[in-house]
Amino acid sequence: MIAFVTGPVAALAPTTAVIEVGGIGMAVQCAPNTLAALRVGQEARLATSLVVREDSLTLYGFADDDERQVFELLQTASGVGPRLAQAMLATHTPDALRLAVATGDEKALTAVSGIGKKGAQKLLLELKDRLGEPIGAHAPGQGIGTAVSASWRDQLQAALIGLGYATREADEAVAAVAPQAEEALAAGGRAPVPQLLRAALQTLNRAR
Repeated sequence: MIAFVTGPVAALAPTTAVIEVGGIGMAVQCAPNTLAALRVGQEARLATSLVVREDSLTLYGFADDDERQVFELLQTASGVGPRLAQAMLATHTPDALRLAVATGDEKALTAVSGIGKKGAQKLLLELKDRLGEPIGAHAPGQGIGTAVSASWRDQLQAALIGLGYATREADEAVAAVAPQAEEALAAGGRAPVPQLLRAALQTLNRAR
């Protein structure tokens, strides 16, 4: 197992970071919040989990070991593969997921794209004794399903700038997808940053 990779960031894409390790470019699948913290040419350290399939070897990357551990624990639940586990961590912090499972918060899980009400109920049952108790402190009144970023705008802009776009271009792309985010928020959900990032990139590509 490859536990982590360290090296300069050689390239960034909407879902992937390429880290140069000993002269070899390691393609690492990352969530938008992880990619947003990376910059091409700068040194990076990503905790990683290698997913082995019959026809592929895929390396998933995370900001720290806690995210990697939760990613692997989530996949012990039936029906949860690496992509869904990564989507859960793109929407919630590890502690927010622990708290959601510990308190039976269905709404926090259904905020993740790909998880419906029945799926959330099943996950709550299967993960209850696996994720453990929250590690960090939670302020009184803090929502169970606290999103990874306090502001979807900041998270999306940072991801676009990290991908090499100018601040002006990032601002315009964020403004273009704002109606989608506001619609999700008005419906009582959370802004789906991974989907918004894809839509923002499509907007930028059309503008060029």
